[in-house]
Amino acid sequence: MSAAPMSVPDPQAHPAPPFPAPPGGVRIGRSAQVVIALVLLAPAAVALLWSYVLPSVSTLVKSFQRSRGLSGPTESAGGDNYAQVIERGFLGDLGYALLLALVPLLLALLVAPLLALAAERAGRVPRLVTRALLALPLAAYAPVAVGVAWTVDRFEADRDAWTQSPTLTAVRTVALLTAGLVVAVGATVFLAALRRGRGGGRPGLAALAVGGVLGLTVVAVTVQSWSLQWPFLAARGDRTGPLVRTVRESLVRFDIGVGAAGSVLLLALLAVLGVLAVLLLLGTRTRIAFTGWRDRPAGAPTVTPAGAAAGAPAGGRNPVALGLLVVGLAVFLGVLAYVLTPWLRALTADAPPLPSGVSTGAVQVNTWLPPLVSTVVGVGLAALAGFAIGGLRPLGRASELLLLPFAPWLFVGDGPLAIAHFIRAQENDQLNTFVGLIPPGWLSVPALVVFALFFRGQRERWEAGGRFGPTMLLPALPMLAGAGLLSWLVGAQSWLWPQLVVRDAEHAPATNLVLLRLAETLGDPAAMRGFVAQVLPLPMLLLFLVAFLALQLLYLDRLVIAAGRGEAGPADGAASGSVLQAVQGVPGADGVPGAQGVPGVRKD
Repeated sequence: MSAAPMSVPDPQAHPAPPFPAPPGGVRIGRSAQVVIALVLLAPAAVALLWSYVLPSVSTLVKSFQRSRGLSGPTESAGGDNYAQVIERGFLGDLGYALLLALVPLLLALLVAPLLALAAERAGRVPRLVTRALLALPLAAYAPVAVGVAWTVDRFEADRDAWTQSPTLTAVRTVALLTAGLVVAVGATVFLAALRRGRGGGRPGLAALAVGGVLGLTVVAVTVQSWSLQWPFLAARGDRTGPLVRTVRESLVRFDIGVGAAGSVLLLALLAVLGVLAVLLLLGTRTRIAFTGWRDRPAGAPTVTPAGAAAGAPAGGRNPVALGLLVVGLAVFLGVLAYVLTPWLRALTADAPPLPSGVSTGAVQVNTWLPPLVSTVVGVGLAALAGFAIGGLRPLGRASELLLLPFAPWLFVGDGPLAIAHFIRAQENDQLNTFVGLIPPGWLSVPALVVFALFFRGQRERWEAGGRFGPTMLLPALPMLAGAGLLSWLVGAQSWLWPQLVVRDAEHAPATNLVLLRLAETLGDPAAMRGFVAQVLPLPMLLLFLVAFLALQLLYLDRLVIAAGRGEAGPADGAASGSVLQAVQGVPGADGVPGAQGVPGVRKD
């Protein structure tokens, strides 16, 4: 019986090399990350202080004063101004605004998620077709032009309805004018939430978070609405929204104290809604993830989501969902065509020449250039602050708490702070000037929140070995462009601030001229056509349509909104990604190690 041979270690042999470490990853020291984050947050904090905090404090102070006029003597009023606000119907106005928000809420929380679910289950091509159609109402966002054209066209037909049941007619009008936009925005975000979440995220929880924030947004926008309630609704009866009465009290009747008290009540409500929205996002651990630039190659295996039925096709087309989607899109396009047709006729018809002294070039410059200035600054600062919070994470896991100081002004527009901003513009001699036309908000708080959630989702890939450029910088550029275009369009179509600071035709944007012409001609369609066409001219409409189509098809379809805890932390993801690539020798989908297999993401 022979002894078993024994292996003798070779002294010249070298140990097997470990798996190669990812070439990327976070290479900035922890202290440096904190310092850089604070530096990037500082400009946004200054903009928040100047645009929102100080005007809010000024409005609060004036709400306890009694004065006649903007520069007259003041005296203490105690709580009398608030008592007068309540006596003059603030609560009734608030209830009226909430009534107007009822149908948009149903559209946002019922119709939009059902449409998104049908599009997601119908397959890739129907989903992309749906996204392309959702770009139409986004590009055609022109509430003043669409509302004026539609109201003038329906004036005779709706005369009896406004006389007999003005409240019901107002609800129907608001529902029709906002249906396309609400469904488009809602379906877009629900499509991202219903995609298979990365890192073990729960689509149901993500949809719940998205629905909650969307519902709060609808309420916040409606209670401070100006374009929908004046002149289209406020002139039809005694009932108006709270913002309309507040502006009347302060800047028409010059009862500054009472108007400021109404603004403070409105600011308090919006602050509560904003804080609730941010807390909902933080509590559900919501983040946004980019799944890669390229689709899954033909023949490559599809990652089956956790919890999916065994043997079920991951990317199969559901014929029932496809049928429901076709019906839903047909109704969506029908409502959109019904509302937009009067405006599109005015946009494409031969318009009469503008009055002497008013040139198309000057009108377009006054309409588009001032909001572009505030957009570049506001969205740029929001992106830097969002990267500081979500990407650099100066407080570690508690970094999202830095969103809370911004949360009270998440939903605050120009209206509730109009008194303070108008007084500041008057004191600086900015009335009837180009500088005065620039919107007073120098920070986009909604964009800041979105960027923070996005960089939070991308931080996981960065820590897992991704390089900074392909992982953090390049995926953020389309989001920066999209946020900028949307903010620019909304700013150019807003008319409350221009109406307050500009009274001459030389500096007036298109929205001011439309409403001035509406009052002069009593809604004569022929006289209105040339001015309506100036608000969102055909070249600008096509520009936004092409941009939003590209964003929907090439970028937004590759975003996932995830919520809940992931299956593995960043460290685990880094280790597994490195081992997998070392064994298989497969690079990431975008050339970044660790970007190939995003757990639970279906790239179909």
